[in-house]
Amino acid sequence: MFSKNVSTKLAKIFLVIFLATTVIGCTSNRAKKDTKNVELEDFISDDDIFDDIDKAKKIFYSLPSPLETAMLIKSAGADYDHELLNSIDNSSKYTTNRSLALNLGIYTTDLSFASLFDQTQTSINYMNAAREMAVGLDITDAIDDQTIKKLENNLNNRDVVMDIISETFLNSSSYLKENDRQSVAAIVLVGGWIEGLYIATKLVGNASLTNNKLVDRILEQKLSFNIVLRMLEDNRKNEDGSDNVDIVNLMMQLKDLNTAFDNVKVESTQIEVEPDTIRKVTALKSQTKISITPQAFKELQSTVDKLRTDFIQ
Repeated sequence: MFSKNVSTKLAKIFLVIFLATTVIGCTSNRAKKDTKNVELEDFISDDDIFDDIDKAKKIFYSLPSPLETAMLIKSAGADYDHELLNSIDNSSKYTTNRSLALNLGIYTTDLSFASLFDQTQTSINYMNAAREMAVGLDITDAIDDQTIKKLENNLNNRDVVMDIISETFLNSSSYLKENDRQSVAAIVLVGGWIEGLYIATKLVGNASLTNNKLVDRILEQKLSFNIVLRMLEDNRKNEDGSDNVDIVNLMMQLKDLNTAFDNVKVESTQIEVEPDTIRKVTALKSQTKISITPQAFKELQSTVDKLRTDFIQ
C-alpha cells in the first residue's frame, strides 16, 4: 500500500500526465476553447512538480503505461491491425538488458492494444512474449504461471483483462525499481511509449491531418516527450558517477524525434477570466492550437518508424 504522502504525489503526477495527453483537446490546424487553470507548458516545466517526481520515482517511472497509450489510440477511433505489432517470433533474439527492456514495453503495449480489441488468442500470445522478456530481465514474479492462467480464464471479461495487464506492467516496474534498476524501468517505459506512437502514426497513414482525432493524440505527445526526456536525464548516470551507456545511447537515438516534435507548433492565447453567473464560479479560458504541416508529419512518421525498427531488431 502507498502512504498518504506518496498517494498525494501520485495524484499530482497523474494530473501532469492527464494534462499533457488529454486536456489540450485541440485539432490539427484549428483551435478551440479549453478550460484550465494554467498554461500546459507551465505545468509541464513546473520545478516543484519535477521535484516531487524526483522524490517519487517509484511511481513516476510507471507512467505513461502501455495500457494508457493503447486506450488513447482506441479512443481516437483507430482500428485494429495485427500487422503493426512486433512479431512474437522475434522474442528469442532479445538477449541484452536493453533489448529485453525495450521489448517488454513494446510487447506490453501490443498486448494492451490487442486486448482492447478483444483479440483473445493474440492477447495470450503477447502475454507470453512479455513474460519471456521478464524472464530475461530476472523479474519472473511479475508475470508468472498464475498470471497467464488468470488471463486465460478471464478473456471474456475486458475489465479483468485490463486489470491484469496494468498489474503486470506495474509489478515489472516496481520490481526493477525496488532492486535499484531504475534505468531498466525507464527503458521499459520508453519502449512502450514508442510502440504506442508507432502504432498510431502507422494507423494515420496518408489520411488527412485536418479534424483527425488520432493525429491530435499524436501531436499531443510532444508534451509527454518532454517528460520522457527528463526521466532519461535523471537516469543517465550510474551510482558511481559513470555514464549509463544504455541510457546515453537511447537519448542519442531520440534526438531525431526531438527535432521532429520541434515542428509541432503549440500556441496559446492569453488566459481570459470568464465568470459563470449560473454556477457562481470563475473560469480561466484560453485558445490552444496544435498544428503541423503535412511534410513535417511525414517526417515524424518516418522518425518514429526508424526508432521502432531499431528497437525490435
